[in-house]
Amino acid sequence: MKILLTLLENNIAPRFDLTTKVLIAEAEDGRMADKFKTFVLPEPSADELCSLILKENINAVVCGGIEDTHYQYLLWKKIKVIDRVIAPAELALQKACKGILKSGEIVGFPAIPTPGKNP
Repeated sequence: MKILLTLLENNIAPRFDLTTKVLIAEAEDGRMADKFKTFVLPEPSADELCSLILKENINAVVCGGIEDTHYQYLLWKKIKVIDRVIAPAELALQKACKGILKSGEIVGFPAIPTPGKNP
């Protein structure tokens, strides 16, 4: 399975349409394979990013926020979209390779205690 992660520094980029750097990794049997590549796009463009996703035969995309138009387009192309992810890229990739990363998940940050409740 080929997984594409949108990046901002070492984290998942908060917006798909403003991404200029992506990581493409391959997973085999729930583990990351040794094959991975990084692409730097010349400028942010959700349409160009979708074209890259199709060109590279990506199976799953991990990103932050994504406009519904692009989300629906990728789903129509049979690409799994794991969106609204807040995480360091390395942790998100580990979970995505195992097939356990979920949309809306916050990974690798300490939980904020709720006032008035004991941990």
